[in-house]
Amino acid sequence: MPEVRPVVVVTGGSRGIGAHLARGFAEAGYAVELTSRDGEGARRVADELSREGLDALGSALDVTEPDLVQVFADQVLQRHAQVDVLVNNAGVIEPPAPLWEADVDAWWGVQRANVLGPFLLCRALVPRMVAAGGGRVINLNSGSGTRADAEQSAYHASKSALARITGGLHLAGVEHGVRAFDLAPGVVRTDMTAAMPQHVGRTEWTEPGEVVALALALASGELDAWSGRMVRAGVDTAGSLRAAADAGLPDEARTIGLLPYGDDDPVA
Repeated sequence: MPEVRPVVVVTGGSRGIGAHLARGFAEAGYAVELTSRDGEGARRVADELSREGLDALGSALDVTEPDLVQVFADQVLQRHAQVDVLVNNAGVIEPPAPLWEADVDAWWGVQRANVLGPFLLCRALVPRMVAAGGGRVINLNSGSGTRADAEQSAYHASKSALARITGGLHLAGVEHGVRAFDLAPGVVRTDMTAAMPQHVGRTEWTEPGEVVALALALASGELDAWSGRMVRAGVDTAGSLRAAADAGLPDEARTIGLLPYGDDDPVA
């Protein structure tokens, strides 16, 4: 009988962190379905992996288009009985500018790619996970989602919103065996980080292998105690996260919430 491999979908898998993740999952024995907007980059990466004897297929996908996402999901599920892991990696960032100088289309385009895209992929694929008794969603988030920024309000807002998608998916999915995680990759040297003013002159970078290792640990189920929370490559390891979970995680640990001004804050 042919080998049955676990299946992972990696959006934005043609370059940067996404390409590293696609390779890492393929080398770990997954059947990898990776996407890029034009399809050419995804197919190039998939072809490279296939020539090495790994299982990968690249497809074109605009993650902001509901009909296209559904068609892609249907095609993936025709090729495979199940999707075990969804990695929402595709994302964009706007040119730096104060909010009042931001281009409206560029600002909203960030929300479409970084928020609508993961929502649509989850909406299309999580029902099959539920039907199969479980699965895991890894959303590529960022420390930017935990704070405001003077010049990239769109990106920071999108990552805060993405954390709410992760949290909501965890709460709704946990009884069905579905787990969801925010994976902050740290600062990996990519085209996107090079365009961010806060990283100009940076000399310390997160190694891509650290991101891949943490993503594989999340996908394996060994870190399910962190579902609904954020982990950070380059700082966290599978071992450190297991130890923290074994010691007991406060309910709001590594989540985004409102900080009270004191014990008598009526909003807390």
